[in-house]
Amino acid sequence: MAHIITLNGKTPEIPEGCYIAPNATIVGDVVAGKGCTFWFNAVVRGDVNSIKLGDNVNVQDGAVIHCTYQKTKTIVGNNVSIGHNAILHGCTVEDNVLIGMGAIVMDNAKIDSNSIIAAGAVVLSGTHVEAGTVYAGVPAKKVKDIDMELIKGEINRISKNYLMYASWYEEHATETEESK
Repeated sequence: MAHIITLNGKTPEIPEGCYIAPNATIVGDVVAGKGCTFWFNAVVRGDVNSIKLGDNVNVQDGAVIHCTYQKTKTIVGNNVSIGHNAILHGCTVEDNVLIGMGAIVMDNAKIDSNSIIAAGAVVLSGTHVEAGTVYAGVPAKKVKDIDMELIKGEINRISKNYLMYASWYEEHATETEESK
């Protein structure tokens, strides 16, 4: 069973129709949009500040979203994919963004729309990622501009796929007796 935890009088607001894996954890001041999915071992901790997720955000397996006490909130736009084991911490991510597997986005970083943060990249505090770019490396730097076909082909495809995957679990998944 997923862990939806009220803390300091704040209960996560998750619309009906969002998929939450059985071992995902969502705590405190979290507001999710329509069509969000929270996958296995994902942690969204609105315990020290607020977290706002737009529509169709997928928080993939092992990803962590957090913020900084009395300093930084985390704001995520629409149609954002947060890859496996990625970390978003006190940052702003606009619409149509792909955060690659294992990437880290630190406090006060701003990721503009239609951008990709490559797998394993570390976006340092205060970094501004311009719209329509790919950032990679440690620390993350701009490596190229994105053409509209890549945005349609990858960013939108991944976001739509996670809605499809969620429907499989809602319709067909069953636990074995050994796992209960």
